[in-house]
Amino acid sequence: MPRYKLTIEYDGAPFFGWQIQDTLPSVQGALEAAVKAMTGADLRVHGAGRTDAGVHARGQVAHVDVEKQFPPGRFRDGLNAHLRPHPIAVLEAEIVPDTFEARFSAVKRHYRYRVINTRANLALDVGHAWRVPRKLDADAMHAAAKRLLGKHDFTTFRDTECQAKSPEKTLDQLDVLRDGREITIVTSARSFLHSQVRSMVGSLVWVGDGRWTADDLSAALEARNRTACGIVAPPEGLYLMKVDY
Repeated sequence: MPRYKLTIEYDGAPFFGWQIQDTLPSVQGALEAAVKAMTGADLRVHGAGRTDAGVHARGQVAHVDVEKQFPPGRFRDGLNAHLRPHPIAVLEAEIVPDTFEARFSAVKRHYRYRVINTRANLALDVGHAWRVPRKLDADAMHAAAKRLLGKHDFTTFRDTECQAKSPEKTLDQLDVLRDGREITIVTSARSFLHSQVRSMVGSLVWVGDGRWTADDLSAALEARNRTACGIVAPPEGLYLMKVDY
């Protein structure tokens, strides 16, 4: 039974997250419906990460085992045909060894968060970025972000419903970049806790608008207490960009 690795992008706005829901639309549910339309079988599509409601992806990865073997290009095109009109696209399909696991074989995940720092209302970026009208100091945010690099107990930046066995994670990258009115937060790690990226971004925005200093961010990290976290950034600015294997 061939195993297919799928590279997927999607607009998360219409979905209640990646994970399949009983009655609500999900990315996983739409993909599984497309697989069934092609194969006639109810098959589970396993994702590399369970993105939350409203979160987008440029490079989500999934795998699915299919009894009938399709040429990878045909499988990709067939899935895309059945996915319409959902804002989901299978960018690539390839046959991989049955030892490959989209989630557990991953060695690094890359996320990007978009902040539009403007007084004006968003037009083209509605639902795809976080508008922050207050002037933000991106250099201060970038300097403070370095306090979170490395291995830490990230309990402060962990959702209370997170199911990870340990709050310890190793953050490999956390950069804050400004290009005109847009501020981009780029981060990477082997894995993240539930809501960790959005929690870190919200706290960095507090640094950017002067509510917190870098020392305040460090103190929040060391508190190991969810109540010490700053604001949690909304989901619409977050993108899963790439998964490394």
